[in-house]
Amino acid sequence: MVSVYTCQNGVRIVSEVIPHVRSISVGIWVGAGSRFEAPEENGITHFIEHMLFKGTKTRTAKQIAEEFDRIGGEINAFTTKENTCYYAKVLDHHGELAITILADMFFNSLFNPVELEKERQVVLEEILMSEDAPDDDIHEQLWQVMYPTDSLGLPILGNSKTLETFSADTIYNYMQKHYYPENIVISVAGNITTELLVHIEKLFSQFTRSPHAIEQTVTYPAFHSGRFVKSRDVEQSHIAIAYPGVGVNDKGYYSFIAMNNILGGNMSSRLFQEIREDKGLAYNIFSYHSSYTDVGSLTIYGSTNNQQYPLLQESIDETLMKIKSEGVSETEVHNAKEQLKGSFVLSLEGTNARMSHNGRNELIHGKHMTMDDIIAEIDKVTLDQVNSLLRQTLSADPAIALIGQNVK
Repeated sequence: MVSVYTCQNGVRIVSEVIPHVRSISVGIWVGAGSRFEAPEENGITHFIEHMLFKGTKTRTAKQIAEEFDRIGGEINAFTTKENTCYYAKVLDHHGELAITILADMFFNSLFNPVELEKERQVVLEEILMSEDAPDDDIHEQLWQVMYPTDSLGLPILGNSKTLETFSADTIYNYMQKHYYPENIVISVAGNITTELLVHIEKLFSQFTRSPHAIEQTVTYPAFHSGRFVKSRDVEQSHIAIAYPGVGVNDKGYYSFIAMNNILGGNMSSRLFQEIREDKGLAYNIFSYHSSYTDVGSLTIYGSTNNQQYPLLQESIDETLMKIKSEGVSETEVHNAKEQLKGSFVLSLEGTNARMSHNGRNELIHGKHMTMDDIIAEIDKVTLDQVNSLLRQTLSADPAIALIGQNVK
């Protein structure tokens, strides 16, 4: 069972006791992501994520790494468009040490100028690596087509120009605005003791809100259709097509996920079977959904050699037109629902998955559905709902990104 305790300062501690395991996963979740950045700040949330590993008042970056290696633990972090998470997974008897180190990084990072310059180069290499890979770059370009005037369209990594402006002062200023108690969730799952939860509260109960903190609001930005084309001397041509989707709180959320599964979410999907299995046109062909607090998207991606690219694009169009006009079958919907239930249950078997699931739910929804509740919601999805959503989604004008030789 998931329990939520709110400290007097507003920090929320979400815990799920799993007594049959010998591990603990703990994460500090912050409601800060790239969509809450101003254009001139783009990439700073991700940069801060990197800098919290570069040394504190009592530990160097090497010592942080050595302490986790010594106990056989894992420590990492990630940044998304809406949140940031610093997390660790350790044996249960090392839980207090893990959260103590994470809290030290969270509250006492130095942002040393020398380390800052070195990490600036590391992140620049990360940006260049993403731009060098067409199958990564195309999705970033697609978001900028979908939301050209909203921060939701900005890349999480930022860009070389904004990266150059980040300093210890800009980091402190951004953290004062977004890193405040009510915007923080500590999520812990595994073989938890009461003593560990008391220790977590002690570490975070002294956290105070800066007078510069700002309340974050979502903007419900309008989806834009459009086209991005980049000519590159590569062996394969790449195509990504996006349609407006639904947010995580939308009543059609589970129908949307089922629709995506049928279209291109697995090996039995229409796109995979018709384009890869039947025609042999592509190795990579799939669709995926992205859902945020207020909006979402359905994206179709494929790549093939330059000579076959026109046929790939034509085949994707044919598949979309066919599924839009004819709809899907009861069997497809039933199978999609069963696959969703199976993948959902299996995905939550580890403590890290439970920690992430609970932390994200608390931060975004402020509530926690049981596994049975979610399975019941999936079971409610009907054939009519999926077909209606398909017609509605595929009737919109899409955003399209193309990278390759002679793409147009």
